[in-house]
Amino acid sequence: MARILIVDDSPSQLLGLKRIVEKLGHEALTAEDGAAGVEVAKREIPDLILMDVVMPNLNGFQATRTISKDPTTAHIPVVLVTTKDQETDKVWGMRQGAKAYVTKPVREEELAATLKALLPA
Repeated sequence: MARILIVDDSPSQLLGLKRIVEKLGHEALTAEDGAAGVEVAKREIPDLILMDVVMPNLNGFQATRTISKDPTTAHIPVVLVTTKDQETDKVWGMRQGAKAYVTKPVREEELAATLKALLPA
């Protein structure tokens, strides 16, 4: 079982992702915006982070960059989970340090495959 941090400012998205993560047998931690996500990541050191992009305070691109550049959190894979589905968004997200990019609405099978690929066996 992995500890997965879900960062999303939408309560319904947060709940939906939490349900999927827990159904897949993992523990879910949550944060409501990018700044809180960075704080929780530093404090809890989760095994993986699911990060929304469009959020107040610190957007997902900024939060991902912060997490991937900090020595205490740089090893944590970040998966961007967003409605932004343009190729330029995907390229930019990966340049910020994301390891994968999943578009909303999230399909459980796609998320399960992404988690399996990024989490240690």
